[in-house]
Amino acid sequence: MIKYNLKCENKHEFESWFSDSKEFDRLKSKKLIECIFCQSKKVEKSIMAPRVVNPKAKNSQKHVSNLDMKNFKKDLQNLRKFVEKNFEYVEKNFANKVREVYYDKKSKKNIYGKTTDEEKEQLKEEGIDLVSIPWVEKDN
Repeated sequence: MIKYNLKCENKHEFESWFSDSKEFDRLKSKKLIECIFCQSKKVEKSIMAPRVVNPKAKNSQKHVSNLDMKNFKKDLQNLRKFVEKNFEYVEKNFANKVREVYYDKKSKKNIYGKTTDEEKEQLKEEGIDLVSIPWVEKDN
């Protein structure tokens, strides 16, 4: 396994694990790698520093167990359930609906949906902050 620091075209930085160095290239060529923040498919490897571990030092490297990963996945699934239960899904009309809610100060409506990178940038320029969350598929 190899961990890469990745950066998208919008300068979001994140990490991801791959089975080997060729796996990143294979997935990227098939456009299967996307930014965890903005879903951009234009992702590159970022500058990395090797991690040198002192084998004599206790707890020098944190091991993420399968149980930890399952718990993290369960947390993301619970987050999705919460959003689906408490927010209205507005489909691809998200950017316009966000503006309606934002500019109508009396509205306390919770919504979620999808938007393009361009729409997200326009909303940001208007002072409307959005939160992107990792959307774990129900059957994943």
